[in-house]
Amino acid sequence: MQVTRELFDDVMVPNYAPSKVIPVKGEGSRVWDQEGKEFIDFAGGIAVNCLGHCHPALVQALTEQGSKLWHLSNVMTNEPALRLAKKLTDATFAEKVYFANSGGEANEAALKLARRWAIDNYGDHKTQIISFKKSFHGRTFFTVTVGGQAAYSDGFGPKPGDVVHAEFNDLASLEKLISDNTCAVMIEPLQGEGGIVPADHDFMQGVRTLCDKHKALLIFDEVQTGIGRTGNLYAYQGLDVIPDILTSAKALGGGFPIGAMLTTTDIAKHLKVGTHGSTYGGNPLACAVAEAAVDIINTPETLKGVLEKEQLFIAGLDAINDKYQVFCEIRGKGLLLGAVLNQTYQGRSREFLNASAEHGLMSLVAGIDVVRFAPSLIISEQEIKQGLQRFEKAVAQVVSA
Repeated sequence: MQVTRELFDDVMVPNYAPSKVIPVKGEGSRVWDQEGKEFIDFAGGIAVNCLGHCHPALVQALTEQGSKLWHLSNVMTNEPALRLAKKLTDATFAEKVYFANSGGEANEAALKLARRWAIDNYGDHKTQIISFKKSFHGRTFFTVTVGGQAAYSDGFGPKPGDVVHAEFNDLASLEKLISDNTCAVMIEPLQGEGGIVPADHDFMQGVRTLCDKHKALLIFDEVQTGIGRTGNLYAYQGLDVIPDILTSAKALGGGFPIGAMLTTTDIAKHLKVGTHGSTYGGNPLACAVAEAAVDIINTPETLKGVLEKEQLFIAGLDAINDKYQVFCEIRGKGLLLGAVLNQTYQGRSREFLNASAEHGLMSLVAGIDVVRFAPSLIISEQEIKQGLQRFEKAVAQVVSA
Protein backbone atom coordinates (compact mmCIF):
# COMPACT_ATOMS: atom_id res chain seq x y z
CA MET A 1 0.00 0.00 0.00
CA GLN A 2 1.31 3.43 -0.93
CA VAL A 3 1.23 5.91 1.95
CA THR A 4 0.56 9.49 0.90
CA ARG A 5 -0.51 12.70 2.59
CA GLU A 6 -3.90 12.24 0.95
CA LEU A 7 -4.34 8.94 2.82
CA PHE A 8 -4.23 10.93 6.07
CA ASP A 9 -7.32 12.87 4.98
CA ASP A 10 -9.07 9.62 4.09
CA VAL A 11 -8.49 7.66 7.28
CA MET A 12 -7.49 10.01 10.12
CA VAL A 13 -9.58 12.20 12.40
CA PRO A 14 -8.88 15.78 11.22
CA ASN A 15 -7.58 17.17 14.52
CA TYR A 16 -4.08 17.42 13.00
CA ALA A 17 -2.90 19.10 9.82
CA PRO A 18 0.47 17.46 9.10
CA SER A 19 2.80 18.65 6.39
CA LYS A 20 3.33 16.79 3.14
CA VAL A 21 6.75 15.63 4.37
CA ILE A 22 6.59 11.93 5.28
CA PRO A 23 9.77 10.92 7.14
CA VAL A 24 10.76 7.29 6.77
CA LYS A 25 14.21 7.12 8.36
CA GLY A 26 16.10 8.92 11.11
CA GLU A 27 19.65 8.70 12.38
CA GLY A 28 21.02 11.05 15.01
CA SER A 29 19.94 14.58 14.13
CA ARG A 30 19.11 13.81 10.51
CA VAL A 31 15.89 12.56 8.94
CA TRP A 32 15.06 11.40 5.40
CA ASP A 33 11.64 11.50 3.75
CA GLN A 34 10.02 9.19 1.17
CA GLU A 35 11.81 11.00 -1.66
CA GLY A 36 15.19 10.70 0.05
CA LYS A 37 15.39 14.38 0.96
CA GLU A 38 17.53 14.98 4.05
CA PHE A 39 16.51 17.22 6.93
CA ILE A 40 18.46 18.42 9.95
CA ASP A 41 16.19 18.04 12.97
CA PHE A 42 15.93 21.11 15.20
CA ALA A 43 12.44 20.03 16.35
CA GLY A 44 13.20 16.79 18.18
CA GLY A 45 9.62 15.57 17.89
CA ILE A 46 8.65 18.57 20.06
CA ALA A 47 11.44 18.12 22.63
CA VAL A 48 11.02 14.33 22.72
CA ASN A 49 13.97 12.90 20.77
CA CYS A 50 16.55 13.96 23.35
CA LEU A 51 19.22 11.65 21.90
CA GLY A 52 18.19 12.06 18.29
CA HIS A 53 16.78 9.26 16.17
CA CYS A 54 17.61 5.58 16.69
CA HIS A 55 20.38 6.12 19.24
CA PRO A 56 22.26 2.81 19.49
CA ALA A 57 21.91 2.55 23.28
CA LEU A 58 18.14 3.05 23.08
CA VAL A 59 17.81 0.59 20.19
CA GLN A 60 19.80 -1.96 22.20
CA ALA A 61 17.70 -1.44 25.34
CA LEU A 62 14.48 -1.84 23.36
CA THR A 63 15.72 -4.88 21.48
CA GLU A 64 16.96 -6.64 24.61
CA GLN A 65 13.80 -5.94 26.60
CA GLY A 66 11.65 -6.81 23.59
CA SER A 67 13.11 -10.30 23.53
CA LYS A 68 12.36 -10.79 27.25
CA LEU A 69 9.04 -9.28 28.30
CA TRP A 70 6.75 -6.69 26.68
CA HIS A 71 3.94 -6.07 29.11
CA LEU A 72 2.92 -6.77 32.66
CA SER A 73 -0.20 -5.62 34.44
CA ASN A 74 0.30 -3.61 37.60
CA VAL A 75 -0.80 -6.67 39.54
CA MET A 76 2.80 -7.78 39.06
CA THR A 77 6.10 -6.28 40.22
CA ASN A 78 8.09 -4.97 37.30
CA GLU A 79 11.91 -4.97 37.17
CA PRO A 80 12.51 -2.24 34.53
CA ALA A 81 10.01 0.11 36.22
CA LEU A 82 11.67 -0.29 39.60
CA ARG A 83 15.15 0.27 38.18
CA LEU A 84 14.02 3.46 36.45
CA ALA A 85 12.14 4.70 39.52
CA LYS A 86 15.23 4.18 41.69
CA LYS A 87 17.38 6.20 39.28
CA LEU A 88 14.84 9.03 39.20
CA THR A 89 14.50 9.19 42.98
CA ASP A 90 18.28 9.02 43.45
CA ALA A 91 18.71 11.97 41.06
CA THR A 92 15.92 14.23 42.39
CA PHE A 93 14.10 15.47 45.49
CA ALA A 94 11.52 12.72 45.02
CA GLU A 95 11.04 9.53 47.01
CA LYS A 96 8.17 7.97 45.07
CA VAL A 97 7.31 7.61 41.37
CA TYR A 98 4.10 6.86 39.47
CA PHE A 99 4.44 5.85 35.80
CA ALA A 100 2.01 6.77 33.03
CA ASN A 101 2.19 6.98 29.23
CA SER A 102 2.34 10.71 28.52
CA GLY A 103 2.74 14.17 29.97
CA GLY A 104 -1.01 14.68 30.06
CA GLU A 105 -1.46 11.49 32.07
CA ALA A 106 1.37 12.42 34.45
CA ASN A 107 -0.24 15.83 35.02
CA GLU A 108 -3.66 14.25 35.49
CA ALA A 109 -2.17 12.05 38.20
CA ALA A 110 -0.47 15.04 39.84
CA LEU A 111 -3.69 17.05 39.96
CA LYS A 112 -5.72 14.13 41.32
CA LEU A 113 -3.08 13.50 43.96
CA ALA A 114 -3.04 17.18 45.00
CA ARG A 115 -6.82 17.21 45.41
CA ARG A 116 -6.80 13.95 47.39
CA TRP A 117 -3.94 15.16 49.62
CA ALA A 118 -5.72 18.42 50.39
CA ILE A 119 -9.13 16.86 51.06
CA ASP A 120 -7.62 14.14 53.28
CA ASN A 121 -5.60 16.64 55.31
CA TYR A 122 -7.79 19.75 55.39
CA GLY A 123 -11.33 18.95 54.21
CA ASP A 124 -13.59 19.25 51.19
CA HIS A 125 -13.22 23.05 50.88
CA LYS A 126 -9.54 22.90 49.86
CA THR A 127 -9.84 22.14 46.15
CA GLN A 128 -8.78 25.27 44.24
CA ILE A 129 -6.08 24.77 41.61
CA ILE A 130 -4.14 27.76 40.28
CA SER A 131 -2.26 27.67 37.01
CA PHE A 132 -1.01 30.44 34.72
CA LYS A 133 -2.24 32.10 31.57
CA LYS A 134 -0.67 30.72 28.37
CA SER A 135 0.38 27.54 30.19
CA PHE A 136 -0.06 24.08 28.70
CA HIS A 137 -0.49 20.93 30.77
CA GLY A 138 -2.00 18.29 28.49
CA ARG A 139 -5.13 17.34 26.58
CA THR A 140 -7.24 15.43 29.09
CA PHE A 141 -10.27 17.49 30.09
CA PHE A 142 -8.82 18.17 33.55
CA THR A 143 -5.34 19.12 32.33
CA VAL A 144 -6.57 21.19 29.39
CA THR A 145 -8.78 23.14 31.80
CA VAL A 146 -5.85 23.75 34.12
CA GLY A 147 -3.82 24.86 31.12
CA GLY A 148 -4.13 28.58 30.56
CA GLN A 149 -5.25 28.60 26.92
CA ALA A 150 -9.03 28.63 26.64
CA ALA A 151 -8.88 27.88 22.91
CA TYR A 152 -7.89 24.31 23.81
CA SER A 153 -10.59 23.76 26.45
CA ASP A 154 -13.59 25.67 25.10
CA GLY A 155 -16.34 23.92 23.18
CA PHE A 156 -16.58 20.68 25.14
CA GLY A 157 -19.23 21.65 27.65
CA PRO A 158 -18.89 22.26 31.40
CA LYS A 159 -15.28 22.25 32.58
CA PRO A 160 -13.86 20.81 35.80
CA GLY A 161 -14.44 23.42 38.49
CA ASP A 162 -12.35 25.44 40.94
CA VAL A 163 -9.54 26.17 38.46
CA VAL A 164 -8.23 29.73 38.06
CA HIS A 165 -5.31 31.33 36.20
CA ALA A 166 -2.76 33.92 37.30
CA GLU A 167 -0.35 35.95 35.20
CA PHE A 168 2.99 34.22 34.65
CA ASN A 169 5.97 36.01 36.23
CA ASP A 170 3.57 38.28 38.17
CA LEU A 171 3.63 37.38 41.85
CA ALA A 172 0.99 39.97 42.79
CA SER A 173 -1.41 38.28 40.38
CA LEU A 174 -0.92 34.95 42.14
CA GLU A 175 -1.19 36.56 45.56
CA LYS A 176 -4.67 37.89 44.70
CA LEU A 177 -5.93 34.40 43.86
CA ILE A 178 -4.25 32.10 46.37
CA SER A 179 -5.91 31.34 49.70
CA ASP A 180 -6.22 28.61 52.28
CA ASN A 181 -8.73 26.99 49.90
CA THR A 182 -5.96 26.45 47.32
CA CYS A 183 -4.75 22.87 47.13
CA ALA A 184 -2.09 23.31 44.44
CA VAL A 185 -0.29 25.71 42.14
CA MET A 186 0.81 24.12 38.85
CA ILE A 187 3.54 25.83 36.84
CA GLU A 188 6.02 25.26 34.04
CA PRO A 189 9.47 26.54 35.05
CA LEU A 190 9.74 27.63 31.42
CA GLN A 191 6.50 28.02 29.48
CA GLY A 192 6.82 25.99 26.29
CA GLU A 193 3.66 26.21 24.18
CA GLY A 194 3.07 29.67 25.67
CA GLY A 195 6.08 31.12 23.86
CA ILE A 196 9.31 29.82 25.46
CA VAL A 197 9.06 32.15 28.47
CA PRO A 198 11.39 31.38 31.41
CA ALA A 199 10.20 31.96 34.96
CA ASP A 200 12.03 34.72 36.80
CA HIS A 201 14.14 33.45 39.71
CA ASP A 202 12.53 35.81 42.27
CA PHE A 203 9.06 34.97 40.98
CA MET A 204 9.63 31.26 41.49
CA GLN A 205 10.95 31.89 45.00
CA GLY A 206 7.80 33.88 45.72
CA VAL A 207 5.53 31.14 44.35
CA ARG A 208 7.18 28.63 46.68
CA THR A 209 6.73 30.99 49.65
CA LEU A 210 3.04 31.59 48.90
CA CYS A 211 2.40 27.85 48.56
CA ASP A 212 4.04 27.24 51.93
CA LYS A 213 2.04 30.08 53.54
CA HIS A 214 -1.29 28.69 52.34
CA LYS A 215 -0.40 24.99 52.70
CA ALA A 216 -0.75 24.38 48.97
CA LEU A 217 1.33 21.96 46.93
CA LEU A 218 3.68 23.30 44.26
CA ILE A 219 3.51 21.17 41.10
CA PHE A 220 6.24 21.61 38.51
CA ASP A 221 5.21 20.53 35.03
CA GLU A 222 8.59 19.51 33.61
CA VAL A 223 7.19 17.55 30.70
CA GLN A 224 9.06 19.76 28.23
CA THR A 225 11.87 21.16 30.43
CA GLY A 226 12.93 17.89 32.04
CA ILE A 227 15.57 15.27 31.20
CA GLY A 228 18.46 17.61 30.47
CA ARG A 229 16.64 20.08 28.24
CA THR A 230 17.74 23.16 30.22
CA GLY A 231 21.20 21.92 31.22
CA ASN A 232 20.04 20.33 34.47
CA LEU A 233 18.38 16.94 34.67
CA TYR A 234 15.29 18.90 35.72
CA ALA A 235 14.89 22.67 35.49
CA TYR A 236 13.97 23.05 39.17
CA GLN A 237 17.58 22.16 40.00
CA GLY A 238 18.70 25.44 38.43
CA LEU A 239 16.06 27.57 40.16
CA ASP A 240 16.78 26.90 43.86
CA VAL A 241 13.14 25.89 44.28
CA ILE A 242 12.03 22.37 45.17
CA PRO A 243 8.49 21.41 44.12
CA ASP A 244 6.23 19.02 46.00
CA ILE A 245 5.25 17.13 42.84
CA LEU A 246 7.07 17.03 39.49
CA THR A 247 5.83 15.61 36.22
CA SER A 248 8.03 14.27 33.44
CA ALA A 249 7.46 12.79 29.97
CA LYS A 250 8.53 13.71 26.41
CA ALA A 251 12.33 13.22 26.54
CA LEU A 252 12.08 10.72 29.41
CA GLY A 253 11.69 7.86 26.95
CA GLY A 254 13.86 9.35 24.22
CA GLY A 255 10.95 8.86 21.80
CA PHE A 256 9.25 5.88 23.44
CA PRO A 257 5.97 6.87 25.15
CA ILE A 258 6.31 7.20 28.92
CA GLY A 259 5.32 9.67 31.61
CA ALA A 260 6.13 9.92 35.30
CA MET A 261 4.93 11.75 38.37
CA LEU A 262 7.52 12.24 41.11
CA THR A 263 6.76 13.23 44.70
CA THR A 264 7.57 12.63 48.36
CA THR A 265 6.55 9.67 50.49
CA ASP A 266 4.30 11.81 52.68
CA ILE A 267 2.31 13.15 49.74
CA ALA A 268 2.33 9.90 47.75
CA LYS A 269 0.61 7.96 50.54
CA HIS A 270 -2.68 9.65 49.64
CA LEU A 271 -2.90 7.67 46.40
CA LYS A 272 -3.86 4.48 48.19
CA VAL A 273 -4.40 1.18 46.39
CA GLY A 274 -7.18 1.57 43.86
CA THR A 275 -7.33 5.38 43.79
CA HIS A 276 -5.53 5.75 40.46
CA GLY A 277 -3.99 3.54 37.81
CA SER A 278 -2.86 2.96 34.25
CA THR A 279 -2.98 -0.23 32.17
CA TYR A 280 0.29 0.54 30.36
CA GLY A 281 1.95 2.75 32.98
CA GLY A 282 5.38 1.37 33.80
CA ASN A 283 5.45 -0.74 30.64
CA PRO A 284 8.71 -2.78 30.64
CA LEU A 285 9.67 -1.70 27.11
CA ALA A 286 9.18 1.99 27.88
CA CYS A 287 11.00 1.80 31.22
CA ALA A 288 13.97 -0.06 29.73
CA VAL A 289 14.40 2.58 27.02
CA ALA A 290 13.92 5.42 29.51
CA GLU A 291 16.56 3.96 31.83
CA ALA A 292 19.05 3.93 28.97
CA ALA A 293 18.17 7.53 28.10
CA VAL A 294 18.55 8.73 31.69
CA ASP A 295 21.90 6.96 32.01
CA ILE A 296 23.28 8.91 29.04
CA ILE A 297 21.72 12.28 29.81
CA ASN A 298 22.28 12.48 33.55
CA THR A 299 26.04 12.90 33.23
CA PRO A 300 28.17 16.02 33.67
CA GLU A 301 29.40 15.72 30.09
CA THR A 302 25.95 15.69 28.50
CA LEU A 303 24.47 18.40 30.72
CA LYS A 304 27.47 20.68 30.27
CA GLY A 305 27.27 20.07 26.53
CA VAL A 306 23.67 21.31 26.48
CA LEU A 307 24.74 24.69 27.84
CA GLU A 308 27.64 24.91 25.40
CA LYS A 309 25.31 24.16 22.49
CA GLU A 310 22.88 26.79 23.79
CA GLN A 311 25.56 29.44 23.30
CA LEU A 312 26.24 28.20 19.76
CA PHE A 313 22.57 28.47 18.91
CA ILE A 314 22.18 31.94 20.39
CA ALA A 315 25.28 33.25 18.64
CA GLY A 316 24.09 31.82 15.32
CA LEU A 317 20.58 33.20 15.68
CA ASP A 318 21.94 36.61 16.69
CA ALA A 319 24.13 36.64 13.58
CA ILE A 320 21.13 35.84 11.38
CA ASN A 321 19.13 38.56 13.09
CA ASP A 322 21.91 41.13 12.64
CA LYS A 323 21.57 40.52 8.93
CA TYR A 324 17.78 40.29 8.51
CA GLN A 325 16.25 42.06 11.56
CA VAL A 326 13.35 39.66 12.14
CA PHE A 327 13.59 38.87 15.88
CA CYS A 328 13.17 41.12 18.89
CA GLU A 329 14.52 38.52 21.36
CA ILE A 330 16.07 35.07 21.65
CA ARG A 331 14.87 33.49 24.89
CA GLY A 332 14.76 30.15 26.64
CA LYS A 333 17.28 27.93 28.36
CA GLY A 334 19.57 25.13 27.26
CA LEU A 335 18.21 23.57 24.09
CA LEU A 336 14.67 24.87 24.45
CA LEU A 337 14.97 28.19 22.65
CA GLY A 338 12.54 30.62 21.06
CA ALA A 339 13.24 33.27 18.44
CA VAL A 340 10.57 35.90 19.06
CA LEU A 341 9.40 37.68 15.91
CA ASN A 342 9.52 41.46 15.98
CA GLN A 343 6.59 43.73 15.19
CA THR A 344 7.17 43.59 11.45
CA TYR A 345 6.84 39.78 11.34
CA GLN A 346 4.39 39.13 14.20
CA GLY A 347 1.91 36.36 13.54
CA ARG A 348 4.06 34.73 10.86
CA SER A 349 5.95 32.02 12.75
CA ARG A 350 4.48 29.26 10.58
CA GLU A 351 5.90 30.92 7.46
CA PHE A 352 9.37 30.50 8.94
CA LEU A 353 8.62 26.87 9.83
CA ASN A 354 7.41 26.08 6.30
CA ALA A 355 10.34 27.87 4.66
CA SER A 356 12.74 25.96 6.93
CA ALA A 357 11.29 22.65 5.73
CA GLU A 358 11.78 23.72 2.12
CA HIS A 359 15.48 24.21 2.90
CA GLY A 360 15.88 20.89 4.73
CA LEU A 361 15.40 21.96 8.35
CA MET A 362 12.82 20.75 10.85
CA SER A 363 11.82 23.47 13.32
CA LEU A 364 8.84 24.28 15.54
CA VAL A 365 6.62 27.18 16.52
CA ALA A 366 5.40 28.23 19.98
CA GLY A 367 2.33 30.23 19.07
CA ILE A 368 2.10 32.59 16.13
CA ASP A 369 4.99 34.83 17.15
CA VAL A 370 7.80 32.45 18.16
CA VAL A 371 9.98 30.04 16.19
CA ARG A 372 10.98 27.26 18.58
CA PHE A 373 14.04 24.99 18.58
CA ALA A 374 14.28 21.78 20.64
CA PRO A 375 16.92 19.57 19.00
CA SER A 376 18.70 16.50 20.27
CA LEU A 377 20.74 17.24 23.38
CA ILE A 378 23.76 15.61 21.73
CA ILE A 379 23.45 17.25 18.31
CA SER A 380 26.93 17.97 16.93
CA GLU A 381 28.37 21.46 16.55
CA GLN A 382 28.66 20.81 12.82
CA GLU A 383 24.95 19.96 12.57
CA ILE A 384 24.04 23.08 14.55
CA LYS A 385 26.03 25.23 12.13
CA GLN A 386 24.61 23.45 9.06
CA GLY A 387 21.08 23.73 10.43
CA LEU A 388 21.50 27.43 11.11
CA GLN A 389 22.77 27.91 7.56
CA ARG A 390 19.55 26.32 6.32
CA PHE A 391 17.52 28.44 8.69
CA GLU A 392 19.19 31.58 7.38
CA LYS A 393 18.09 30.64 3.86
CA ALA A 394 14.55 30.22 5.19
CA VAL A 395 14.65 33.62 6.88
CA ALA A 396 15.94 35.23 3.69
CA GLN A 397 13.10 33.60 1.76
CA VAL A 398 10.43 34.94 4.14
CA VAL A 399 11.98 38.41 4.25
CA SER A 400 12.15 38.67 0.46
CA ALA A 401 8.65 37.30 -0.14
